[in-house]
Amino acid sequence: MTRTPDNIAYPPRGLNREEAARYIGVGPTLFDEMVADGRMPRPKRANSRALWDRIQLDAFFTDLPGDDGNKIDRILSGRNRAA
Repeated sequence: MTRTPDNIAYPPRGLNREEAARYIGVGPTLFDEMVADGRMPRPKRANSRALWDRIQLDAFFTDLPGDDGNKIDRILSGRNRAA
């Protein structure tokens, strides 16, 4: 049986520590600090592997202080009205 190649790219849902840090734009050390102080979520576990949920990272990133002018961030945080 020949498999047809799948031409759609699927971003991974689970990211390791380095990937999660890169995804939000920081280094692993700062990412560790952000997890420890609650600015980023704690990982899920798959056996001994620590994995961060990409969608949960988006939600936590939305809650970081900064410009609230981003419509997507307002939608993710439940504030879907213009300021």
